[in-house]
Amino acid sequence: MPKDATAPAARPMRADARRNYTRIVGAAEAVIAEQGAEASLEEIARHAGVGSATLHRHFPTRQALLEAVFKSRVEALCAKARDLLSDPDPGTALVTWLHAVGAHAVANRGLGASLMRGARDGDPTVGETCHAMIVSAGDELLARARRADAVRPEAGITQLLKLVSAIALATEDDPDGPAQAGQLLDLAIEGVRLRRPHG
Repeated sequence: MPKDATAPAARPMRADARRNYTRIVGAAEAVIAEQGAEASLEEIARHAGVGSATLHRHFPTRQALLEAVFKSRVEALCAKARDLLSDPDPGTALVTWLHAVGAHAVANRGLGASLMRGARDGDPTVGETCHAMIVSAGDELLARARRADAVRPEAGITQLLKLVSAIALATEDDPDGPAQAGQLLDLAIEGVRLRRPHG
């Protein structure tokens, strides 16, 4: 008999537990954006308005909390990409989403590196799954922009994401990192846009 055929179904989370879980993840996102991935778990619990025991009940390890924060951010990015698919200007929609990816990367403040360091203690598929989700979401926006002749045909989503990541890495320690990243991305994007000859 397959192993999971006898495994009990996971119990749905009670409403109060779900609220605490959401508050902890939201607080962790805010504190990590301000202090970096090594932020104090006690500070995160205080920010969420819960006790340390409640935090550890939901997230027994720092790695588990970091993974939840990362997944939450990636899901938000993918939701934004889906919303932008209805934008009447496909080129602007792609640029808007790339800016969101850049802001996400700058706000990570070492989150990716911390996840990689702790990969043995957590879910080894998190990084790959999240990366695949972002690539898929961005590819749809890029395909629309290509069909509208709004971007160079040779621009690929992997290249664009590497560009955004490099800019975020270069600016994440700056006091005005998000603003710097946005300006640098605007400069780079001008080289991605397709220029039609006049006349």
